[in-house]
Order: sequence, then C-alpha cells, then structure tokens
Amino acid sequence: MSKRSVAISFQTDKRLSEYGALASAAENFGFDVITVYNDMLFQPAWLPLMEMARHTKRAQIGVAAVNPFTCHPINIAGNIALIDEASGGRAYLGLARGGWLDFVGVEPKQPVKALQEAFTCIQHLLSCNTDPLVQDIYPLAGGDSLRWKLHRAHLPMLLGSWGVKTIAACHSAVGEIKIGGSANPALVPYYQDQLDVIGASSELGIVMGAVTVVDEDGEAARALAKREVALYLPVVAELDKTLKIDPELITGIKQAAANYEFDTAGQFISDELLSTFAFAGTPGDIISQTEALFEAGASRVEFGTPHGLTPTSGLQLLGEKVLPAFK
Repeated sequence: MSKRSVAISFQTDKRLSEYGALASAAENFGFDVITVYNDMLFQPAWLPLMEMARHTKRAQIGVAAVNPFTCHPINIAGNIALIDEASGGRAYLGLARGGWLDFVGVEPKQPVKALQEAFTCIQHLLSCNTDPLVQDIYPLAGGDSLRWKLHRAHLPMLLGSWGVKTIAACHSAVGEIKIGGSANPALVPYYQDQLDVIGASSELGIVMGAVTVVDEDGEAARALAKREVALYLPVVAELDKTLKIDPELITGIKQAAANYEFDTAGQFISDELLSTFAFAGTPGDIISQTEALFEAGASRVEFGTPHGLTPTSGLQLLGEKVLPAFK
C-alpha cells in the first residue's frame, strides 16, 4: 500500500445491496482504501467485500481483520483469493487475534504462534505450493493445494495488533501493522521504536484507525463520539503505553458502560482525551488530527464508523471537506 494513504472503513451491519453503493461513493470521493470489519456477531466480511469489488475500479479493498480461530486459514485463503479475482487484484487481507471469542467458548492457547502460522499457511495456499507445511497449529499435508487458477500468488497482508510480541512474530509476513481504536500520534513513534528493536523492515507501514464522527456541529459530533468510544476506551487505554489516565476515570467509564448508560460514560471523557481515541469534531478538527498522525509517521489513516451524526452525512463530509486536504 502507498505511503500516506487515507481509508474509510465500514461495519458489516447493512443490507447486502447497500455495500456496492457505499464503496462506489467512497471511491468517487477519492479514498485510497476501503475496509470492512469482521467483528463477531456482525456479517462475515466476504460477501460485503464481493459487492464492493463489483462496484469499484480503483480503490484497494480488504478486511481488517479476520481471526484464524473461528475461520480456518484454508477458508480465509479461498475467500480472499476470490475477492482479489473479483476486484482485479485490489484486495488485501488483515488478520488479528480478534475479540469476543469467549462468546463462542474459544480460548486460544497460543494466539501469537497461531497468528504467525496462519499467515504462513495462507501464503502457502495462495502460492499453490504443494509441498508439505510442517507447523504445530496450521499444518498442510502437501501433495495438493487450492484447485483453481488464482489471480495473484501474493496479496498485501496486514496485522491488527497492539502487542509487541505478536508484532515481533508476524512482522516479516505483513506490509502493515494496524493499531485499531486509536488516533493518538504519540503511538506512531512508540511503535516505530519497537519495530526498530525487533529488526523490522523500514518499509513496514503503521495504520491508525478509530471511530470517526464528523459534523459541522463539532460539539454534537464529539458527544456522539464519546458514546461510541465508551465501549472500547477502557480496554484500549490499558494498551496505550504513552498515556497516563486516572484509574478512577476508567472505572467510572466501565461501570456506566456496563449498565448501558453511555451518556453517563461519555461525561467522564474530556475532549482532549477523546482526541486520542477517536476522530471527532468539525471537518477542520478531523483534518488537524489526521495531519498530526501523518506528521508522526503514520502510513495510513482510517476513518471508522459511524462517520457522522448520520452515515450519509459523515461520508459526504469526509469525502468533500476532509479528504481534499490530503490529495
């Protein structure tokens, strides 16, 4: 993926017929990358991506991210290969440990090793390599491989992770690391330093993506963003080594969110704190936040759902008033 690209991401909670129009609009505005999530209990990413592939011509499309614990690497490889064919070679694949696995009773015992082996297994399959693949978690017996002609043997890969151990294990298999749920510029040099320590390629990109709410009424946009962020801020805050947040504030947010009192939870979040976990405010505010991330060294910034006070207004403002600042 190109340096300093701008992406938009969508939750898979829409009618299947809506994804093509959304992707077409995003491409026409000029977004470089269109991403879909693959969160537990939402629609699997593959059919929405297929619709996006059919209705776009230029933008890169992909999923960030699939976990290899509820979807085996052989299914991941097959699905992303079909998306790549349908898009004419514009697909990318993101893998992550994933969340909410306890809902289906899945407790990965070696998640770091599993992710590392999943990347290897998927690439082995995409390359139509018939040699045996000796691995502990995702081995391949050899003698056969995917049984159709693939569009490409090598697709761009992304790892979604905050964990330095996971990044150290998987960095050689990917072109990008995504730090999800953060808009904090201080994290970019932090992870660049970590990548230097583990000897990662200097070409490895760092993607920053988070909840985005843009509106001409900046106060209203921030109020909605605080409600959205309250769901994940307590988790992400513990992962961000560059921030020091009062533990009592985190406890207050957790308690309010656990009781579905999201307005109350939002009251614990200052505008300053919000800006490290979400893109929120007027188009000018979003431009400033994005510029700060690029100046810190991010290779891609990804605007996540819900985009605006309404999805339509958010997409339009991002496309017409934010994106031109970076073209």
